[in-house]
Amino acid sequence: MNPGRPGHRAPLCWLLLPFMAGLAAARCVDPPATPLLIAATLLIPVAAACAWSDRRGLRRLWPLPMAALVALAGAAYFHLRLARPSGWEGRPPREAVLTLRIERVFPSRAGQRRVSGLATVVSARAPLQDILGQTLFFSLDRPAGDEPLRSSAFTAIGVLELLSRHPAGRLLGIVSPPNRYNRFCHTAELRLHRLLLTGVGDHRELAGIFAAMVLGQTQDLDAEQKGLFMRSGTLHLFAISGQHISVIALCMTGLFFLLRVPAVVATPAALVLLWLYVDITGTSPSAVRAFIMCALIAAAFTLRLPGGGLATLVASALAVLLAEPMQLFSASFQMSYGIVAALFLLGAPLAEAMQARWPAFPDLPEASWRRHHRWRAWLRRQLLELVGLGLSATLVSVVTGIQFFGLFTPGALFANLALIPTSSLVIGAGFVSLVCGLAGFTAGGVLFNHAGALLLWLMNGLVRAAVAVPGLFFPARFRADWLGPAGHAALLAVCVAGYSRQWRRSAGGFWPPFVFVALLLAFGVKFGR
Repeated sequence: MNPGRPGHRAPLCWLLLPFMAGLAAARCVDPPATPLLIAATLLIPVAAACAWSDRRGLRRLWPLPMAALVALAGAAYFHLRLARPSGWEGRPPREAVLTLRIERVFPSRAGQRRVSGLATVVSARAPLQDILGQTLFFSLDRPAGDEPLRSSAFTAIGVLELLSRHPAGRLLGIVSPPNRYNRFCHTAELRLHRLLLTGVGDHRELAGIFAAMVLGQTQDLDAEQKGLFMRSGTLHLFAISGQHISVIALCMTGLFFLLRVPAVVATPAALVLLWLYVDITGTSPSAVRAFIMCALIAAAFTLRLPGGGLATLVASALAVLLAEPMQLFSASFQMSYGIVAALFLLGAPLAEAMQARWPAFPDLPEASWRRHHRWRAWLRRQLLELVGLGLSATLVSVVTGIQFFGLFTPGALFANLALIPTSSLVIGAGFVSLVCGLAGFTAGGVLFNHAGALLLWLMNGLVRAAVAVPGLFFPARFRADWLGPAGHAALLAVCVAGYSRQWRRSAGGFWPPFVFVALLLAFGVKFGR
């Protein structure tokens, strides 16, 4: 894999990386936004002078002032988007009566009275008018019969503080109902959930896992199931992410192909339906990020524009951070983008190198291959790709698993190699079941529900057997809190450096990322409770 080829270039990295550095620095340090903007403005003529200089040596230095400019702009943008009122940090917790408009509702179990999510302050009693327009996290007890949905407004009384470890409050009543679209999404979610349970409702454990995997409803998992998948390093299979979006997009493409729908119509129609799936399942940040990547890939393919996976990944990350810079510090953003970046930077080149190092039937010309030779070569190629991609994803998962979950799961590689393809089949079966159910073909829906449940029964058995193996997982934590994010960033930097040098043997080949993680585990991690 040659990084110099157009399909493997990502010029937006010159903007994304310093922008992310500026956001991270702004969270650690708290300078005012105005001096940052002034400094960034002063660097514009410096970068321009270097770029258009007649001196070759000076012209090569233009990326340095450009990167500093973008970093300063990112730090200023962080503070401008945070937009906290003056004196907010020093205020003690106090009782408040607020009217909030819901932006997002976090999933909860059926029958649970407590509801939580994100909302914007619409009105507030004196002396709290300066928080109007602020986005708050809420956790409230709701009265029986009230169903807070996105876009609805409600009045609540509770304790207002920066971020309580155990927030508490009480919802007083809905003052503005949700709009028709969000009511439709809520109704559609309930209907899709019922369709996925058709014919398998008697098997409560499997039915709950099936709905959780297809619709991302992790609240349907009980504590034991969630613990099993977390300890095996496979809990990510239940989050609506790139895997779900890719499988659903491929299924939609196949469906439109069978219906002979022209590509000019099929692509926008598939994107609309795909966004509807994202919105119905709760518009989680990971699902939105995956949809943006899918939309960029589809647009480049339809419009025949040059592009590649890495360029699409960088463009989507930049778009997400411009829309919501605080996502940079979320576990979901760091894990999803970190793993996908490792797949492009390390996994794919490693798989290609292994295929070149160990070709199938090297002493037999390909023209003389028979059918069984081609099948064996294809299986060999797929296995090497799985190993290369799995090793690269495991490196990131090792660091982020310790950082966010306090678990070191060395067996996650083997569990994911077996469960990711199987879970993709489960998601595909769920999609076909939903299409059959919505079309009124109940028998087809029941058939594919049972197929998905059978695959989940196998997955559940594999996970239970895996977690019983000694040494599959260990409690672990970093010796210092900063080692987690710093180690994650350094690992990706090592991958970028190796990718830019085409993983040449003179620069260490593919060993530097693995050596770095080994050193981080040896000297930066404490194992045990």
